[in-house]
Amino acid sequence: MFVDQVKVYIKAGDGGNGLVAFRREIYEPKGGPAGGDGGNGGDVVFEVDEGLNTLMDFRYQRHFKAKRGQNGMSKGQHGRNADPLVVPVPPGTTVRNAETGELIADLVTHKQQAIIAQGGRGGRGNIKFVSARNRAPEIAENGEPGEELDVQLELKLLADVGLVGFPSVGKSTLLSVVSAAKPKIADYHFTTLAPNLGVVETADQRSFVMADLPGLIEGAHEGIGLGHQFLRHVERTRVIVHVIDMAASEGRDPYEDYVTINEELKQYDARLEDRPQIIVANKMDMPDAQDHLELFKEQLNDQAPVYPISAYTKDGLKDVLFAIADLLDQIPKTDILEEETEETERVVYRHKPEEDDFKITRDPDGTFVISGSKIERQFKMTDFSRDESVRRFSRQMRSYGVDDALRKKGAKDGDTVRLLDFEFEFVE
Repeated sequence: MFVDQVKVYIKAGDGGNGLVAFRREIYEPKGGPAGGDGGNGGDVVFEVDEGLNTLMDFRYQRHFKAKRGQNGMSKGQHGRNADPLVVPVPPGTTVRNAETGELIADLVTHKQQAIIAQGGRGGRGNIKFVSARNRAPEIAENGEPGEELDVQLELKLLADVGLVGFPSVGKSTLLSVVSAAKPKIADYHFTTLAPNLGVVETADQRSFVMADLPGLIEGAHEGIGLGHQFLRHVERTRVIVHVIDMAASEGRDPYEDYVTINEELKQYDARLEDRPQIIVANKMDMPDAQDHLELFKEQLNDQAPVYPISAYTKDGLKDVLFAIADLLDQIPKTDILEEETEETERVVYRHKPEEDDFKITRDPDGTFVISGSKIERQFKMTDFSRDESVRRFSRQMRSYGVDDALRKKGAKDGDTVRLLDFEFEFVE
């Protein structure tokens, strides 16, 4: 089963908690604070594995969670950092934030990696909070939560050659006779429900990857038929091989077929109009095919080279394979990816303006609600079982301006304030 789009949930590891500890060794009765820092949580990393050609594995496992860092230890020992969780993906995978649609990574080459979710840093132990005013702090941080998000994975096949054309023009038959691929072949529309890949070798030992893409029909770029699901796979093929039923066995006009399919490709992605294209006039063993070919060439007016073949009798295959190989030799693989990088959305690491520390809203029951990623992260990293940590968090909230903002919103002594699942009383 071929899968080329899937949505998964990923969660990076949380940082380990810092420790509150003191040295109590012989001859060191007041040895001072000795609580170590927690280890960093594991990142979630996607890595290209060229042995994969589908996202099928993600249909069965849709949740990926990295391990958390080890907690800090006594004697100032640092907790162990968690190893990253490496998730293999096929070449040609794009990763987007499912909520915003933002492109996170575009993975094309073997062993290429991208950090999709960053692990949280380890919390600091009390050894880090020593100051001239507080020589024995009883403060330690909890580990920072790791990033979590839903991502949309999309696979664009990295084939050298893409076979396009109307249903039942002979694309699957052509692939089956020039490679070891064994696609399903039958005399009805949409026999091919998923792209098929095959490695083709010419008589002079040149080889390339050919993809038989499901048949397109008019309106495919708007979602009509099945072909719209697979138009994305044409984007990264270096050469388009346009297969046409020159016998007009289904009553369609070969030249109209050619114009219609090219218009669909152009409507989907304007760059495909300039992609090198070879026309394969198939079914030349059938009656009237030669007459149709001569008329087709007149109408075409040398827009692209035409190679008459019969996939059924295997006539003309040698010439067309040499032509494809010659054309591929002139187009380095990197050209298409560079063109994509220049013309389409790229992964850009840009400076993000700092978010507001917090915002305050009010529930219908009158409760004041504080939210914001920065203050929520600080809340999660506070150990509320220790009074000193609670006082520190209160000072941080005051320094952010939370108290003044609550007063401006109308908070009075005794009102309830909520931060995540924690409720407290506003005190003047």
